[in-house]
Amino acid sequence: MIRSVLLPFLLLLAPARLAAWDYEGHRMVVQIALAALPPEFPSIVGGKDEAERVAFLSGEPDRWRNVPDLPLKHAGGSWGDHFLDLEYLTDAGLDLETLTSFRYEFVLQFARGRAAHASAFKPIDPARNQDRTAEWPGFAPWAIAEHFGRLRSGFSYLRVFEDVGTPAETANARANLLYVMGLLAHYVGDCSQPLHTTKHYNGWSGGNPRGYTTWNGLHAWIDGGIIARTGLRFPALRDRVVPARVLPLGPRADGRDPLFVAVLDYIRLQHRQVEVIYELEKAGRLGQAPGAEVPAETRALVEAQLLAGGQMLANVWFTAFRGAVPDTYLRAAIARRQAAAP
Repeated sequence: MIRSVLLPFLLLLAPARLAAWDYEGHRMVVQIALAALPPEFPSIVGGKDEAERVAFLSGEPDRWRNVPDLPLKHAGGSWGDHFLDLEYLTDAGLDLETLTSFRYEFVLQFARGRAAHASAFKPIDPARNQDRTAEWPGFAPWAIAEHFGRLRSGFSYLRVFEDVGTPAETANARANLLYVMGLLAHYVGDCSQPLHTTKHYNGWSGGNPRGYTTWNGLHAWIDGGIIARTGLRFPALRDRVVPARVLPLGPRADGRDPLFVAVLDYIRLQHRQVEVIYELEKAGRLGQAPGAEVPAETRALVEAQLLAGGQMLANVWFTAFRGAVPDTYLRAAIARRQAAAP
């Protein structure tokens, strides 16, 4: 059953400005995800203000990019966590079927692989790499898996505070959950945009036997140009939303984190649309010329990707809720506090 009680609130989430996928598209991803949540999901997002809070926060990681702080940019919060260029992994000799779910273990593996296959990578221009991020292929699945862990922890301690905590503790726990839900929304939504999964993220890079465009406006057109030109909004998509499902969290024989693997599979699935986009552009079917009408097949592609992002986001949120484990340490600590109180 779709969480229909939220739909009136979702329709009120009007954008403050026209922008790229990093705002208007992300808001639609959130609206789709909220509509997909089943009734058993906690009521923390059951009202207009809460829904608006998550939608607003879905743009937070992009706002971090608007400051000059190089340590923030280098850490991935402002750039690298938004994408994963899959081709660079295989260029470095890494196997996607065994890719580690630990971020810093991956950093070591990729650095070794890049050094061993240096001829597969372009030289880095130091003048354009002040934040020291050009060496890396992106960290999106690790960022999502890490935020998932934070969300699952939040649901665990919310249950404790709701049972034995103070009203202020409960309110703070709920606010924390909204914050992490919003950040997760951004990164999951980013990965539903196929150009966030490829080194060909803004025009074809390197060998180009099929003669694909090298236009550096391609990314922005897919991000937000099509949405703006067509006036696409959530009401056009809501009837296609399906209920969220729980992602598998059981132990894996290879020892990898199951949520990480599910996210990596999701990214690989979106990557299949990269050449579809380039073929559409080659055929003159993206509708980017001034005043041109966006073809139905191109609008359908963008709609499908927004739906894919929203459905995956709902699955991740719902899985974190269902997979929350009892926070016995916190419960015991509160019990001691209460026993010591006069």
